[in-house]
This record gives sequence, structure tokens and C-alpha cells, in this order.
Amino acid sequence: MTRTPARTQPAAAVVYQPFKTDIVALRREVGRQEADAGWAPTRWYETDADDAGVAATRQAIADGASVILGSGGDGTIRAVSEALRGTGVPLAVIPQGTGNLLARNIGIPLNDLGAAVRAAFGGTNRPIDLGVMTIIRQDESEDEHVFLVLAGMGLDARAIRSTSSSLKKRVGWLAYVDAGLRTMIRESPLQILYSVDGKASKSLSVYTVMIGNCGLMPGGVLLIPDAQIDDGRLDVVALRPLGPFSWLRIWNKIGWENGVLRKTKAGRRIIDLVHDTRSVSYLRAKQYALSVRSPEPIQLDGDDFGLALAASGAVDPGALTVRVLPGWSVPALER
Repeated sequence: MTRTPARTQPAAAVVYQPFKTDIVALRREVGRQEADAGWAPTRWYETDADDAGVAATRQAIADGASVILGSGGDGTIRAVSEALRGTGVPLAVIPQGTGNLLARNIGIPLNDLGAAVRAAFGGTNRPIDLGVMTIIRQDESEDEHVFLVLAGMGLDARAIRSTSSSLKKRVGWLAYVDAGLRTMIRESPLQILYSVDGKASKSLSVYTVMIGNCGLMPGGVLLIPDAQIDDGRLDVVALRPLGPFSWLRIWNKIGWENGVLRKTKAGRRIIDLVHDTRSVSYLRAKQYALSVRSPEPIQLDGDDFGLALAASGAVDPGALTVRVLPGWSVPALER
């Protein structure tokens, strides 16, 4: 009699940031869900401060993980995604940070640990795009990193670089708002050369230029209203200086129009009537390159990535697979 080979049990891996993860609660929930699903014992990997979780994730993949639970803030999720790029191994996001930007943009509940873990063991796979940023330094060296939500140079990157870590711990995402307002009032606009999809370069004066893979920010604000995380395109937004009260026009556009009016049909009609694109302009592209005269800070998903003279962003369509549950949605992005 020929025996049927025993089926190998799938096994999950948790890559976690130890200072942001409630490890006791997470171990308890993972243990319960793993047992219910009939999976093998989960392996646990602590992130290294040097790479935020890239090496730990690669080790988990090499050890045969069927799914990776990434637990931490935006930096941890970005690093885990960088290692998962193109592997087909799915990511289950366990949001434990300040912004939790990817979680917001795919509808993961921020205060439901059980649901986030349940997606790892019983969810469905959803392919999403990754942004890929090549950063060119002053010494002409280059390094490449992925981003999930937003990369930028100018006001946003300067603000992130100057954000007080103690303030961020106390007030979370509002710390960036504080730093951003101080930066806009204190510093002059940035002169850039930019190119879209390989076309001839143009010059532009901006407060900041941001390359987005999706558009929802904390507080339900739609920074980039038409951005979609799986459309094979990047959405670029430029905040432009138009006089001493530019920041009021920008806030009206992003905070009021995108954050409030766009959520209703009547509000969207008002936006269509006004159609002010002078202070905040948008474009869509597969590739976007920019350069500056002197080194400027650059940020990826809210983390400081040092100084750069140039950067080029591209989209890698469907390069990351995330685990989701039925019913997860982002109401603020519904048309």
C-alpha cells in the first residue's frame, strides 16, 4: 500500500520592532490564530536598528515563512516590504506606529489586533504597487529603496529631519505638522529641475514635491485624492509658493477641499467649480526624476533618508502582496 506523503504545515514569521510592539499581546493573539488555523509554530525575528528589518525579513523568507507579519511603525513596514519585493511571500501588516500609513490606505483597522493577525492566517492576497526611489548623493553614490506611501524632497523632508523625537512621542503625527509650519515660515522655497517619464527637464519653484503611491494621510486627509495603490502609476504633488500667505492656500486645498469637501458629492461639485491648481498641482507618471542645486533632505514614508542632490522615482507594479480581510475599505477614498 502506497502512503500519501504528509502535507507540510504552513508557518508564519513575525518581524517586529521591539520598542513599538506589544509583544505579550501579539504573541498571545498569534498563538491563538495559528492554532485555530492548524499552522506550524510561528517564528519570531527582532528587527535590527541598522536596517529596520530588512535582514530579519530576508532570514524569515530563507527559513521558509509562508507569510510575514510585520509589526511596527511605517519604517518597519517599509523595510519589511523592501525585503519582500517580488518574492510573492505575503505581508500581513500589524500597525503599531505613529502614522500607520499603509494600514490606513488599505483599510486595516488600527485598534483591532485580532483582525490584523487573523488576516495573516486566513486572509486573501492582494497585490499592490511599490514605489522605488533611487537616491543620488553628493559624492555621486547611489542607493535604492522602496516606499509604500510617499517620498518627498523639500518642506516635508526638511520638517521630518527637524522633528523633535520627544515631541513625536508625545503628540504623534502632529509633530510633523508643527515642524512643517515652522519650516514653511522660516525657509525659502526650493528650486528643482524635474522630468516626467523621461521627457525634457523643466524648472519649478516649490515648497515641496512628493511622489505618492497612495494618498490618505492621518486625520482622513487626502493629500493625493486620485492616487491608487494598485494602478501601476505614481502620483506627484507639488506645493508651490504664491506669495506670503501661500501656506493658507495650501491648507485650504489639502485640509479643507481634500479632507472635507471631497467626501460628499456636493463638496466635489464645489471643488470642480473652484478648480484652483496654482498652489497645489498634481500629475501622474511611471517615472519621475528631480535634481537640486545643493544637497537637500529626502524622506521615504516619513523617515529621514539623509541628503541628496537628485532622486528618481519609479513604480514596480504589483511587487508586494498584502493579506487583507473581506470588508476592509477606506471610506475617505471612495468615489
